[in-house]
Amino acid sequence: MANKPEKHDIDRTDRKILALLQTDGRMSNVELARQVNLSPTPCLERVRRLERDGYIRNYVALLDAERLNMSLVAYIQVTLQNTATEHLDRFNKEAARLPEVQECHMVAGGFDYMLKIRVSGMNHYRKFLGEKFSNLPGVRETHTYVVIQEVKSETAIPVPKS
Repeated sequence: MANKPEKHDIDRTDRKILALLQTDGRMSNVELARQVNLSPTPCLERVRRLERDGYIRNYVALLDAERLNMSLVAYIQVTLQNTATEHLDRFNKEAARLPEVQECHMVAGGFDYMLKIRVSGMNHYRKFLGEKFSNLPGVRETHTYVVIQEVKSETAIPVPKS
């Protein structure tokens, strides 16, 4: 596991930069500088520091799942047969390899994991479940919840004001 960069304190301007870049990662440095009341050079230096310090991990494009025929979202609760560290590590590794799995979270409570998957439809889901997911190591039980309507989906992390 790679070491995380040293965390430096960030100020109100850094926080505003982070909030703005989450809404438009392609915003020009000149426009960003204008919106945070800086000249372009100091603004760019702040962005580079935020990248270097790990506050900004990456820049991505958000794709339209409908246009790509990948609009079925389901959440799967997973209970493992054994939760010893080596079993958890094996499950983590194998679940991370499945392209349909968008998120995989180990959780506390009545089950061990919550996965968010995205597939083209129920036939794709059935094939995923039968040919891929059923081969994951140590799975004892699953419960699937298919999304009927997406009410809210955010990628932005709330940036505290202070």
